[in-house]
Amino acid sequence: MKEPHAELDTLARTIVDTAFRLHRDLGPGLLESAYEALLAARLERDGLVVGRQVPVDACFDGIVLPAAYKIDLLIKRSIVIEIKSVERASPVHAKQALTYLKLGGFPLGFVINFGTPLFKDGIKRLINNTAPLATWRLGANPKD
Repeated sequence: MKEPHAELDTLARTIVDTAFRLHRDLGPGLLESAYEALLAARLERDGLVVGRQVPVDACFDGIVLPAAYKIDLLIKRSIVIEIKSVERASPVHAKQALTYLKLGGFPLGFVINFGTPLFKDGIKRLINNTAPLATWRLGANPKD
């Protein structure tokens, strides 16, 4: 498995630390939309560029699917975060997020489930081995 470059790794650490503090402060029990909004606000407060519910075109086999899916949070247009708030994550959640990474060409992603009692049991890091890791991938549709 190929690891992302140092800049992405530093960014990922910031995301995980911020999500951990949010989980510690609030605990499980809120809706996914609440955790999404609060995590986005905290990351933006830390100076990160955060997109919420970002529509992304998918291209597969030469076929373009406009706005094929929406990413819960897209950090600096390169790290995908899929937010969950369930008692136990399903394997399909990671598969879904990995598909987002592959179709969008994003190098790194996380599934963060705020519904678990312990934060460590609710986070999964995903690496897209097919994405170019040396440069930022601009796979999301700009809102401008």
